[in-house]
Amino acid sequence: MHLKDKTVLVTGGGRGLGRAYCEALSKAGASVVVADIRETQDTVETIISRGGKAIGLSLDVTDMLSCQNMADRAIKEYGNIHCLVNNAALYGDISGGRFDQLRDDQWDNVMAVNVKGIWQCCKACVPYLRKSGGGSIINISSLAATFGMPYALDYATSKAAVIGLTRSLARELGRDWIRVNAVAPSAVLTEGTNEFMGEKKEKTLQIISEGQSLKSNLRTEDMTGTIIYLASDDSKFVTGQTIMVDGGTVML
Repeated sequence: MHLKDKTVLVTGGGRGLGRAYCEALSKAGASVVVADIRETQDTVETIISRGGKAIGLSLDVTDMLSCQNMADRAIKEYGNIHCLVNNAALYGDISGGRFDQLRDDQWDNVMAVNVKGIWQCCKACVPYLRKSGGGSIINISSLAATFGMPYALDYATSKAAVIGLTRSLARELGRDWIRVNAVAPSAVLTEGTNEFMGEKKEKTLQIISEGQSLKSNLRTEDMTGTIIYLASDDSKFVTGQTIMVDGGTVML
């Protein structure tokens, strides 16, 4: 139980990777705050039915008041915050296309959620992490940022910004013993991937797996061990890093 007596907040925890993170973190002993603009009830009920602790709440990461409410509710329910997993992102909800044909409003929305949203969640949670004597922030980036992803310039750019944000924040918060790391997966078999790839899904996933050293598409359970490691004290001297979980596509 690596995370016993620790409180972990997961944004975008209602489905897909976020839900997998929540369930795995609970299994490792954490009390979990499941925050999402979507419905969170199924995730919370699953965790509680397995003997875990979880609360769900509505979160819009583009709204600072909503982010602050998430942090305040965590403190009210559990008394402290030890880890924030910034998973919420626009992915399945966006349309790909040539760089000069992307809509201005989509570009702005992607940056607002995928970059500004992380900044705002950090602003809300860092004061409480300081009071806990330190902790961990885990930002979800993507293979799109490190390998390059054509026809999704807005998404790839936002995920590259997540890596820059992670490194700068790690240097700024080290004095508080707050670790900040990023995790960059390849395409994971989730609802969001299905929505983003659409009818090109099978061909795209085949191309992705063939470019890996480990030739299999990533599943949610392949991601959770890295998240638990970064949330726990096992990684207490790891900060500012981008950990690739991509089957050996990019080797940093």
